[in-house]
Order: sequence, then structure tokens, then C-alpha cells
Amino acid sequence: MLNRLLAPLLVLASLGVQAQGTVYRCPGPPVLYTDALSAKEAQEKGCRTIEGSPITVVQTPRPRSSAPAAEGSRGAEGRVDAGQQRVRDDERRRVLQTELRQAEERLASAQREFSAGQERRGDERNYQKYLDRMAELKDNVSRFEADVQALKREIAKIPS
Repeated sequence: MLNRLLAPLLVLASLGVQAQGTVYRCPGPPVLYTDALSAKEAQEKGCRTIEGSPITVVQTPRPRSSAPAAEGSRGAEGRVDAGQQRVRDDERRRVLQTELRQAEERLASAQREFSAGQERRGDERNYQKYLDRMAELKDNVSRFEADVQALKREIAKIPS
């Protein structure tokens, strides 16, 4: 049953391949692959036939056309106008300040946890467990301090 269904498809596929004609590869910059030449024209141009290997055609992407809306906010050199840049800077500053507040809250929490964790807990009979826990708390404080400093540097870079 399956063979009866596949047989017509194979015949159609082979007819499609035969209908394409001979494909030639012509030398020169750029190399040309074509099936639009006659055998005589191909021989005159020094083209060779391509047989038995599949050919893939890749189109180059078209350059973007600038939309009229985009041209309104950009100058001739592709720069953003001052008003648009100010809006972007304000939005960036707002986002960074929100992140800074959150980082400062995390830092304060880590500092409180570090201060409260100075005493050994009951499960820390082994002194090394206490030292490991305190080192982790101290690392958290250091990491959050670095985050706060980095965010402050980023905010300082934004023009006022």
C-alpha cells in the first residue's frame, strides 16, 4: 500500500529534477551558477556542468529602508536627537536608581544578618562550621557593597 503511494511521488520528483535542465558553473568574479545558458554559450564562457550535487541558493539580505518615523528622531549621521536621548537617559537613571535602592536594602539586610550571626549557634559545635558560615555572610556583605558601588558609578556616568 505504501509503495503504491510513494511511487507516483518519486516519479514526480524525478521529472522535476529533469525539468530543471543542466546547471552550469561559470568562472569569474563573481562565480555564476545558471541554467539559463545553452551548451554552446556555456562552452564559450568556459562554464562547467554541475551534476549530481545539490545546489543551494542563498539570497543576501536586503538593506533596511529607514522608515519615515525613524528619520524624525535621527539626524543625517544616524544620531539620536537631544530630546530623545534625554528621555532615554532619564529612563536609564530611573531604572538604575530603582536597582540601587534594592541593592542597598540587600546590603543592609546582609549587614544585619552578619552582625546577628556573630554568636555560635547550637548546630555549630565544630568551630569550622561557624567560620564557614561567617565567611559566607561576610562574602555576601562584600558582594552587595560592590553591587551598590557599581550602580553608583553607572548612575554617575549618565549626563544630567
